Amino acid sequence: MNPRTEDGLGGRAAIAGIGATEFSKDSGRSELGLAARAVRAALDDAGLTPGDVDGMVTFTMDTSPEITVAQACGIGELSFFSRVHYGGGAACATVQQAALAVATGVAEVVVCYRAFNERSGRRFGSGVQHREPSAEGAALGWALPFGLLTPASWVAMTAQRYLHTYGLTPEAFAHVAVLDRGYAATNPAAYFHGRPITLADHAASRWIVEPLRLLDCCQETDGGQALVVTSLERARDLPRPPAVVAGAAQGAARGQEQMTGFYRHDLTGLPETEVVARRLRRACGLTPAEVDVAILYDHFTPFVLMQLEEFGFCGKGEAADFVAGGSLPINTHGGQLGEAYLHGMNGIAEGVRQLRGTAVNQVPGARQVLVTAGTGVPTSALVLAADG
Repeated sequence: MNPRTEDGLGGRAAIAGIGATEFSKDSGRSELGLAARAVRAALDDAGLTPGDVDGMVTFTMDTSPEITVAQACGIGELSFFSRVHYGGGAACATVQQAALAVATGVAEVVVCYRAFNERSGRRFGSGVQHREPSAEGAALGWALPFGLLTPASWVAMTAQRYLHTYGLTPEAFAHVAVLDRGYAATNPAAYFHGRPITLADHAASRWIVEPLRLLDCCQETDGGQALVVTSLERARDLPRPPAVVAGAAQGAARGQEQMTGFYRHDLTGLPETEVVARRLRRACGLTPAEVDVAILYDHFTPFVLMQLEEFGFCGKGEAADFVAGGSLPINTHGGQLGEAYLHGMNGIAEGVRQLRGTAVNQVPGARQVLVTAGTGVPTSALVLAADG
């Protein structure tokens, strides 16, 4: 991959540490406690101390503020703190924010984190319970009165159009579910460790919102994940092989909404992902042939297929066959369908493990990993590369 970058990063930053709590359905801990545990684990992995940290980045949806997590972890002064909006679309953008801060000298060691009790606490799958007066609430107001109250129902609209346009059946989505659960079955950290599924299992699972079945939907998880970003030069002196941030991008399409963009001229794709793919091509010369592993945000199976098409791995309507063909390792940790739903942050950690050579389902010789964030919303993505 061409190391030249248009965004000024130029491979100047790297992920030097990763850390997570256990992934469960009832953590028995506060969200602040989960965040602190994940941050300390990531610092230990990087061979750094809380005193080394001077920056923190998280999601606007996180309930644990940067200064509070800093206090809980024994971190001192902060010169940089930032939050990224739009739910799971923020995941890779947290690393982009950290990398930009490091590359410009605003901070030296930045921790990105996300922690929640999404199963035992507020469950996103329960749908919209209350809507505050806001511009975003007004946009949702066009869909909520018609029963589109949950993320699954919002995705189902696009998924149904995708199947209709390309003459497919819901089995097209099953290939993603089977792939992810197959990898999760061999991953001891995954909630679905030891529990692979078949195409028949997918077809037998109950409908959630047609054409989505239960096995098309990600988990609801309690847990935390943290990542440590620093300069490539500093990372080279730390215990773990650095995962170089070779490219990072955010993207929102024209007329973008959050999960309810049903007024686009074409409902069979993800234009926000196309924006990100285009930015990554310009920033670091990304081509599908150079990607050794793809960690694709999989809150729902249909959007994995559409991401593959937007990034150019295959033609429109061809992604189901592409996944079934097995030519590209995808979601080798089990994804959010099989390992855990951590708003995509655990996927970034898997990308780091692949480059270190320590993944449970290791891809031999992995040198470049594409990691994506939430889809259907303004989104982000990373290209992580091995050093040297």
